Amino acid sequence: MAEFGDFISAVGEFGRYQKLLILLLCLPQFLTAFHMIGQVFMVVDVPHHCDTSWIRAVGPNLTEEEQLNLTLPRDADGAYERCSRYSPVGWDLGSILAYGLNATESCRDGWVYPSAQPPSLLTEFDLVCDKKDLTDISQSVYMMGLLLGALIFGPLSDRVGRRPMFLTSILLQALFGVGAAFVPHFYVYMAFKCVVGAGVSGTLIVTLALSTEWVGVSQRPKAVLISHCCSALGQMILAGLSYGIRHWRLLQIAGSAPMFALFFYIWVLPESARWLVTKGRVEEAKQLLQKAASTNKCTIPAGLLEQLKPEIQSKSGSVLDLFRKKHLRKVTLIMSCTWFADSLVYYGLSLNVTGFGLDIYLTQLAFGAVELPARISCIFLLQWFGRKKTQALLLLLSGLICLVITGIPEDQPLATTILAIIGKSTSTAAFSTSYVYTAELFPTVLRQTGVGLCSMSARVSGIMAPLILLLDQYHRAVPMAIFGSVPVVVGLLCFLLPEPRGTELVDNMGVAASQLSNRRSSARDNTGNGEDLEKS
Repeated sequence: MAEFGDFISAVGEFGRYQKLLILLLCLPQFLTAFHMIGQVFMVVDVPHHCDTSWIRAVGPNLTEEEQLNLTLPRDADGAYERCSRYSPVGWDLGSILAYGLNATESCRDGWVYPSAQPPSLLTEFDLVCDKKDLTDISQSVYMMGLLLGALIFGPLSDRVGRRPMFLTSILLQALFGVGAAFVPHFYVYMAFKCVVGAGVSGTLIVTLALSTEWVGVSQRPKAVLISHCCSALGQMILAGLSYGIRHWRLLQIAGSAPMFALFFYIWVLPESARWLVTKGRVEEAKQLLQKAASTNKCTIPAGLLEQLKPEIQSKSGSVLDLFRKKHLRKVTLIMSCTWFADSLVYYGLSLNVTGFGLDIYLTQLAFGAVELPARISCIFLLQWFGRKKTQALLLLLSGLICLVITGIPEDQPLATTILAIIGKSTSTAAFSTSYVYTAELFPTVLRQTGVGLCSMSARVSGIMAPLILLLDQYHRAVPMAIFGSVPVVVGLLCFLLPEPRGTELVDNMGVAASQLSNRRSSARDNTGNGEDLEKS
């Protein structure tokens, strides 16, 4: 019986049909960057102080400077305190001028912001002083949405199908993304962002499955990484969009509403033929393969098409199968750690765009600009050096750069930003490598479940990354030390993984075990030791 890879070869490994599919999968990726880090530009810190308008009742002719001088204490540097004021008293102005005010309190009547400042999340919901940590907590809540999305959409796309889960993910992003622009309270905003995160997670993991399952062996890295390049372009667009639109509600709409335009996917997005075969829906798979062949101007030999039989239907796997099988358990544990490290250093650098000392819009533009060549270079690195070496070395390099940043003096923002940009580039490449690597290591019946579990691991570190940034109040080097040490350790673990370069995707769990065994045996025969074969 023919392997499914033979059918992909017959219809064309990367013909017009696959290119159109990749184009469809790329379009949502332009907005991924906005959902991931757009909030950074909605909470830019601005000068603020406590509202002390109470003194106007006794001194209506006071200038603004006189009012502040009488009602606000000063810090050690002589600047007005941002989070405290002198307690109001029932004295007349003469007594206040003569004796002054001593007792202080928190900003019970709110804060005053620059009048020319466009409405932002920070100014509208007073995310300052004792509520300033809500900004980072909100990012963690969004990452929790990504975690829930991986938990839900990964297994469901293995059971229900890739296509319905992709359409559901787009709907969630559109509805709740736009809805977040109209929320009355910040906690409602966080809840909406959590749902958006779930939708983004579903889009990412289903894109990975469709990209790998519709193309040939040699084209898998290209298919996956093209959509990642669109995400990098989205980061560059985000820099310009956030610079031009300073009103946070308008920015939220501009970054979310275009998702409604993708509803035409209901009529044009195909299901994975490979997945249909594993579910015994062979006639549907044949129709899709014939449509792909027609689009690619190819012909599937009649004899070959007849070999696609319902008997190859595979039993659905569960998340427990990832740990019952020895070969899958090792892959699952190490790849989960890999995704954890990828996400930790990637978001640790991305969300700290305001902490490197230079203009945040230029820094974001640079972050997006370096992601593009980083993701493109992965296509060649994976072909030249294989998955294992590329994954390990990129993680090691990104971790070491973060550790170097900890030793850069605080008064050298340019050097810190340059290193951060290089670190962002290597961490981006490491993350992209993980997507390709993971899709190749898990069998089709468990591919989305395995990717979903690894994605959950990444989302856990994504939740942690904004909270780790809060540790800079103890020492500025602590967050970067954590972001650097984890990928170094995990990078070394990656050398224990098998090398799937040049092999066909595996459909069943039993076949996955035998192929892994064959690679090891081949490696021993050719090298005389127990190392995994680097080339298939």
